[in-house]
Amino acid sequence: MAFEELKQKQAVIWGSAPYERVSDHLGIAHEHLLARLAPGPGQRWLDVATGTGELARPAARAGADVTGLDLAPGLIETARRRAEEEGLAIRFDVGDAERLPYPDASFDIVCSSFGCMFAPDHAAVAGELARVCRPGGRLALACWRPNVGVHDVFKLMAPFQPPAPAGIGNPFDWGSEEHVTALLGDAFDLEFEDGDCPQTAESAESVWELFSTSYGPTKALVASLEPERREALRQAFVGLYEQWTTHIGVHQPRPYQLALGTRRAT
Repeated sequence: MAFEELKQKQAVIWGSAPYERVSDHLGIAHEHLLARLAPGPGQRWLDVATGTGELARPAARAGADVTGLDLAPGLIETARRRAEEEGLAIRFDVGDAERLPYPDASFDIVCSSFGCMFAPDHAAVAGELARVCRPGGRLALACWRPNVGVHDVFKLMAPFQPPAPAGIGNPFDWGSEEHVTALLGDAFDLEFEDGDCPQTAESAESVWELFSTSYGPTKALVASLEPERREALRQAFVGLYEQWTTHIGVHQPRPYQLALGTRRAT
């Protein structure tokens, strides 16, 4: 199923904000994934939906030969700049997780952190992840769990935006062991681990500031609303995070699933 118009919009939306401010809050999950993959010299490494390159850079620091791909040119521009600032040689490509521009079995490691889960065609993504991973190679996908944590933010935003196109995959299904097994279980020997990457902040208002200025989907939604609706969204957002606020600030649990796989021989 093709969603070309949607993906063109997604490329603009995700690249419209300084996402690195948001990805700075994902360190716990990134460290979890990197620890399981143990990047090192000689590995051909692909980070799908790399965003601003938060997995790609530490893998390159460890000596891996790293390629990062993302649909959003704006994010790739930031990823390149941040890598150059560290003197890291990383290949960053603008491209589609549903149609990876790489040969079969061309990577030892294929990973994604809260990235390829947002591509609309889940089966196409799964097929591409399996295709480019060599037999015996490894896979790691960090995805938000359904019905909790980050899902609550998307649920809150839903009444303020048009309905999703028919047939689009629910990104949070990637946080389900059953869904990932159905998509990838024929190609990979899979195991699963749970994690929590909490959202912390000084206040609920400061979380709103972060998301409304630096998280592409929220920033784009805010810009699309008339002032009255925009204020209603702000109040709902702040109200959501006030339930996670204590005397020391916001601490919202954000459960995620880490799916780990070893590519079977074809």
